[in-house]
Amino acid sequence: MVPAHNLTIREVRVRAVQVPLAEPLKTASGEILTAPLVLLDLLTTEGVCGTSYLFCYTPDALEPTAQAAANIGAALTGDAVVPFEIDAKLRQRFRLLGVQGLMTMAMAGIDMAAWDALARAAGLPLVSLLGGAPKPIPAYASYGMVDAKGAAKAAEKAAGAGFRAMKVKIGHADVATDLAVIRAVRSAVGDAMAVMVDYNQSLSVPQAVARTRALDDEGLHWIEEPTVAEDFEGHAAIADETATPIQMGENWWGLPDMAKCVAAGASDLAMIDVMKIGGVTGWLKAAALAEANGLPVSSHIFPEVSGHLLAITPTRHWLEHLDLAAEVLTRPVTIEGGDFVFPETPGTGIEWDEKAVARHEV
Repeated sequence: MVPAHNLTIREVRVRAVQVPLAEPLKTASGEILTAPLVLLDLLTTEGVCGTSYLFCYTPDALEPTAQAAANIGAALTGDAVVPFEIDAKLRQRFRLLGVQGLMTMAMAGIDMAAWDALARAAGLPLVSLLGGAPKPIPAYASYGMVDAKGAAKAAEKAAGAGFRAMKVKIGHADVATDLAVIRAVRSAVGDAMAVMVDYNQSLSVPQAVARTRALDDEGLHWIEEPTVAEDFEGHAAIADETATPIQMGENWWGLPDMAKCVAAGASDLAMIDVMKIGGVTGWLKAAALAEANGLPVSSHIFPEVSGHLLAITPTRHWLEHLDLAAEVLTRPVTIEGGDFVFPETPGTGIEWDEKAVARHEV
């Protein structure tokens, strides 16, 4: 075991892969056919390696994200693996450019890999390194946009797998179809399962007010991003007119976006994306802000890392189970009885299936 405080960055290895999805992920704002991922390995002179990955949403962003991560990694060669110091150094370095978009993603990937390296060096799972302990983290099954028949099948599948909650994407041509999808889920599994819906930013504010009001009697756990993510005032207006909780957060680019959203009263809940918020370091800051404002925190994708982070989040809520990286992992995330299962290995538990990586590498 290597003392975690003695780690030094030797190299950040970057690889890009296109991972096929078993089914296209359809949303009201577009369709995702493959998972374009940037795989990161933070290699240290002491022989410890930390791993993480980034999800680029579209193949168009894969190469520039990988290049940004490689450039940042090269700038950190010889630095100590001290995530808060690395974060401060990079924010200073890119202050004139700004740290949003692909730059934030690349920085977050390196941050996650650095924390993973520290946990591995200490021989601890990430949750323990952060001062927490493994505990039941409820997960919900996350599905794309389907018709009523497909929604009922998805609900039955989720219930059969032990999930106690599920989310389905809506935003169909009319609210009647949205209602038909929700009611098909209820018809399939009854009231025992919590049901969430996601509009994926597809409505104008007036449309969103009308549609969310129409959904208020459906007993939904939350309605996610009914209008464009950066319109905090618009979301606040929707929240004021809607009885169902409004969920935002997956598109917060760091703590400043989250603070603006909270100040505007735009969301009743918080959904943190570990990549967009700034990695593990960014999540720790966001969790403190959420606690101070009484916001229940759920995760957005990246279940391998998010499970550890929710365990040390005081206002933890739900973990999203949408497993985009399973194809290139030796041990994909496990859900048992509807709860996230912590890996028994040090770090986050992310280990590459190198044969699968070679098949899908760009």
